[in-house]
Amino acid sequence: MSRNQDSKGKGKGKTSGRGNANSKTDSLARGNAPVKKKTPAASKPSNPDEMRLNKYIANSGICSRREADENIAIGLVSVNGKVITEMGHKVKRTDEVRYDGQRITPEPNVYVLLNKPKGFATTTAEGKGKTVMDLVANATNVNIKPIGRLGRNSLGLLLFTNDDKVVQKFTNSKNGVARLFQIELDKNLKFEDLKKIQEGFKIEGKLVSVEEISYIQGESKNQVGIKIKNTGNTILRTIFDELKYDIVRIDCVAIGHLTKKDIPRGHWKHLTEQEVNTLKMI
Repeated sequence: MSRNQDSKGKGKGKTSGRGNANSKTDSLARGNAPVKKKTPAASKPSNPDEMRLNKYIANSGICSRREADENIAIGLVSVNGKVITEMGHKVKRTDEVRYDGQRITPEPNVYVLLNKPKGFATTTAEGKGKTVMDLVANATNVNIKPIGRLGRNSLGLLLFTNDDKVVQKFTNSKNGVARLFQIELDKNLKFEDLKKIQEGFKIEGKLVSVEEISYIQGESKNQVGIKIKNTGNTILRTIFDELKYDIVRIDCVAIGHLTKKDIPRGHWKHLTEQEVNTLKMI
């Protein structure tokens, strides 16, 4: 082996060793600090009471999240009365969110039909003793409310929902949903009084009218069927008080096409999809 070849070989070996084993020592000798790997920052826990506005809208069934972002950008969405165009805006479930002027909710629409017994007040307020909310407490986790009222000692059907459009349908005085009641009076209803109710008459200057009224077939004349679109039943007492009759019993037996079939007193059921669709078309 020649001297030149030996020199080249040693040079390569020396350079290779310094580049591997002694590289860290050389780096410190030159005053360079060792490079440390960056640890990822801990992610901030999300607030379970908040959600992104586009998800809120998508969960309400209005449109997809992507479409929601587009609608937010053009100013179709407001939160608590303020138009929001910011992407990624977060809202609370208690916020009032409106899409194109209509209030929306991220919860699915729920429809519960109760056959109310006596002794339960139709209210969502606390401190009122036994209420209808106690009877439907296990029906859903969604915040539903009764449509209209039945007196504490009145019986029969009561519909609960969180669907604002259905609530508006019931509370519309001109196009409301008719409810059928069976009324038991303290005495027989005179035929002329039945005709008077049927034709409508004024009480304190206001016209009072019903959709239909008739005697109940096969029963005594103190029991009548009466159909009204008013969401409460105080109108019934107003009518019969004016005509000098006392109401012994009020029982709501139908709401539109919905009846008490297969719902024992004190029990409830969820409306089927077909029943909901029919209700919306009334």
